[in-house]
Amino acid sequence: MRILYDASRLMSRADRSAPTGVDRVCLAYAEWLLSRSDVTTIPVRGRKNRLVTVDGDWFRRFVVDLRARWNGAVSSPDDLAHEARLLQALTAPDRPAASVIGAPPAPAPEKPADKTRVLKQFFRSNHAQRLPGADLYLSVGHTTLHESTALQELEAAGVERVILIHDLIPITHPEFCRPGDGDKHYARVANTLRYASRVIVNSAYTGDELRAFASREGLPQPPIHVAHLGLEPAFVAGEAIQASRPYFVHVGTIEARKNLALLLTLWRRLEERMGGQTPSLVLIGRYGWENEAVLDHLQRTPNLRGVVHQAANLSDVVLARLMRGAQAVLAPSSVEGFDLPAVEACAMGLPLIASDIPPHRELTPHAQMVDPLDGLGWLNVIQQAASVPPPSPSRYSAPTWPGHFQIVADAIGLKPVSPLASRGKDL
Repeated sequence: MRILYDASRLMSRADRSAPTGVDRVCLAYAEWLLSRSDVTTIPVRGRKNRLVTVDGDWFRRFVVDLRARWNGAVSSPDDLAHEARLLQALTAPDRPAASVIGAPPAPAPEKPADKTRVLKQFFRSNHAQRLPGADLYLSVGHTTLHESTALQELEAAGVERVILIHDLIPITHPEFCRPGDGDKHYARVANTLRYASRVIVNSAYTGDELRAFASREGLPQPPIHVAHLGLEPAFVAGEAIQASRPYFVHVGTIEARKNLALLLTLWRRLEERMGGQTPSLVLIGRYGWENEAVLDHLQRTPNLRGVVHQAANLSDVVLARLMRGAQAVLAPSSVEGFDLPAVEACAMGLPLIASDIPPHRELTPHAQMVDPLDGLGWLNVIQQAASVPPPSPSRYSAPTWPGHFQIVADAIGLKPVSPLASRGKDL
């Protein structure tokens, strides 16, 4: 099978030393396709609302290099120094005088990206060459879908279109996203429903939201396949950080929908109650959008100094060690499509305190759940867990990438490479 793999998002991450959840999915799909002897992978990217090919040999090397960097085999000196400061703060015998916090995001540059970055991302693209013949187009990163031209041309050429939708949050909860993202994501999802041959979703909840959106908007509903996302190899039982004081971990982009402003308000109250016995809180993730309230807490609240820390660009190995050493992993999000860190915590057998929302009920049913609006409930649960961690999930069957890709292979007509039990179902 000849598959056009849309690498637009993955190539735009060329300079990143740590991935987001969607980035992980894009890389996993690239590795899966390149590993199959029965697939000819043709990497493409979006350019001026159309698709252009990317040099295949270069793309293979790019995927290998990106995996090495995200696994921690290659780290910048600045990232290593930041990582060391965080570990030192958590293992110090006394509360540090200051928090370990990464630099806040710089204002968006007014000038176009420099030529070096453009070359890194797009030099290996064939701008003028027509797309080669293919059986199927596969897009898993949302990029390029806001314009329908490429999808229409693929349909006219008889190429099947398979698209993965991660969530509908910019449509259903635009208040948590960058201004304008709601309209852009509306176009992505609407174009997907109009032109996709099949749709993959990461959870039954996302599938339900997609079907509801299609019904409200009077749009067609192509076949929808639920395939829970797999986990990276680092997120299994293993070595943990040995901290001198209890600490909790939150993993995810620092943005409004993660409910971190509430969490930090609660941590201030904890510090007022517990003083020197206050557990630490580590926020692991990049700064996202609509995060001013979180930044104000991190930078200006005296009670949180030396107690709450923030780190980004950690390798998977260090991230997993931090999660294993925590009293519990916290997942207080107001809304999610999948919530990969919560699933990773359960897969490692770690205590998880999560918001009581549909994706958590679907994917992490044994977690200790609290309504995301119940501030006092969260305060009491965290204070209790500071001394007695909540029980770890028992008999948790973690989703796997082989299981995920078996569902995808069945959906697109690839023969199975081996018998695999998989999680997920068709809606």
